[in-house]
Amino acid sequence: MTPSETTAADSGQSHPALIALTGGIGCGKTTVLNGFRSLGIPCFVADEVAAAYYLNPQFLSQVRQCFGNTVFHPDGTINKGALADIVFHDSQQLARLNALIHPRVWSDFIAFAQAHAQAPYVIFESAITYEYGFDQKVDKVICVYLELEERLRRLAERDHATREQLMARISNQIPAEEKLHRADYVILNYEGNPRSRQIHHIHSQLMQG
Repeated sequence: MTPSETTAADSGQSHPALIALTGGIGCGKTTVLNGFRSLGIPCFVADEVAAAYYLNPQFLSQVRQCFGNTVFHPDGTINKGALADIVFHDSQQLARLNALIHPRVWSDFIAFAQAHAQAPYVIFESAITYEYGFDQKVDKVICVYLELEERLRRLAERDHATREQLMARISNQIPAEEKLHRADYVILNYEGNPRSRQIHHIHSQLMQG
């Protein structure tokens, strides 16, 4: 861990318990997160925070240095489709983009946690919790699991992407089954498996410390 990645706990600053919520893309993390929000738990969505960086001139300059002008529209905004085509087909390029984004995200999350110091715990939602080592910085990890074919069906409806495009994105993540086995808590997000009951059970465990 580099000094810039030091957590609030390392620096002696006060924050609630840090809980990561993860799972493969298309598994239903957002729905689960909303369940915790309904219980009054502060939730930090890494992708939403990272999306705002694309409006930051300093960040855009770094992206241009790494990936060139081909990932920009003529008006200077990011061509996210062009950037995705590069990073989701080349793990080294994806690592370069992640190196620009994720230290910023973690720093913002620690500030978020400190701003909610009175909460029993805060949730950090990221599909790449394990891939980028965020699991080593939090107290517990919750994994949302859904089998692959159902994830692909949901993603195809949501993103209007081909199976090949979706599999390219999924292949850059640790297999969902591995995440399931490494997590401290698991939510099986199947139809007919009461999601609310699982959320409340985990919440009660976390409230007990």
